Amino acid sequence: MAAKIGGAMLASVVVAYVADVIISDRKLFGGTTPNTVSDKEWWEETDKKFQAWPRTAGPPVVMNPISRQNFIVKPRLEG
Repeated sequence: MAAKIGGAMLASVVVAYVADVIISDRKLFGGTTPNTVSDKEWWEETDKKFQAWPRTAGPPVVMNPISRQNFIVKPRLEG
């Protein structure tokens, strides 16, 4: 009984893997690749923009995990 269950589980894993490879990697149902992904010039221009941004830090920020909003942390004046 255990051999049948193990064999069935192994077979289902193999079928799922083969289906994944055929559908996603070989694009059985077509699938598209955005032009930006395949365009080398777009990648170069994007990289230039990222490298050109100033690398200065802003004020410290804390994220509220409930509302997913960022709040700037202001220093407290003591005294």
